[in-house]
Amino acid sequence: MKHTLVALVENKPGVLNRVSSLFRRRAFNIESIVVGHSEQPGLSRMTVVVNGDSARIEQVRKQLDKLINVVRVSDITAEDIVTRELALIKVKTTTATRSEIIQIVDIFRANIVDVASDSLTVEVTGDEDKVESLLELLRSFGVKEISRTGRIALTRGGVA
Repeated sequence: MKHTLVALVENKPGVLNRVSSLFRRRAFNIESIVVGHSEQPGLSRMTVVVNGDSARIEQVRKQLDKLINVVRVSDITAEDIVTRELALIKVKTTTATRSEIIQIVDIFRANIVDVASDSLTVEVTGDEDKVESLLELLRSFGVKEISRTGRIALTRGGVA
């Protein structure tokens, strides 16, 4: 089962390495890891998506909580959460396929952020299913490059 862990960490060198090393030592494959500034100065929010059973994930969560520079760790998998992912997709185009690609992009409420003679770069934001669905449709045209952020998440409602 995919678990979403959110950690509030000090914004200092080496923190990401310590966190990812803990997962590596426990033989977990990290599906995605996203780190960015939080609402609190000097702290970053880290979102880690990892596969595993609840007992092993809880053990790792407790070990993460003990790491230096980690302020708080929560497994928000079972909570009511808002998740998003961003992807940039560079798609091969010809004059014959360009308008069809533009129509597909519009249906997904995505944006075209770069146009070249032989390609379009599409920006899509949404849940992972939306990103994956658009990507699947664009593959038939030929995808040149993909860059995805991975899952970011917040709990719904009040402060977590």
